[in-house]
Amino acid sequence: MFFQNYSVGEPTKGPEWPNDANGKQIPAHFIGHMREVDMEGQIVINLLTSSGIPVKLKYPNDGAFGRVILGFSGTGVEIYVPETMAEEAEGLLHGEIADEEMHDA
Repeated sequence: MFFQNYSVGEPTKGPEWPNDANGKQIPAHFIGHMREVDMEGQIVINLLTSSGIPVKLKYPNDGAFGRVILGFSGTGVEIYVPETMAEEAEGLLHGEIADEEMHDA
């Protein structure tokens, strides 16, 4: 299976994947498997990228083929973020960061 960088072909849609001190890409951290039929995957991708967190996508089975034919993957999408941003990403998805910011205001 291959990773599809969300920003490929649309560089303005998402931040670039970070590198470590040696110039190698930070390893990917699995966030979750999301459905695409009801736009759940796109909502999560947009939430993360709009918060400055880059994502990589993996389409299991024949999901990439489904995206070409149907415009979405019937098998869903696996979403990955850089390990260094995993805690922030999971906090966003669980509403923890937003709750903390509301209490500080």
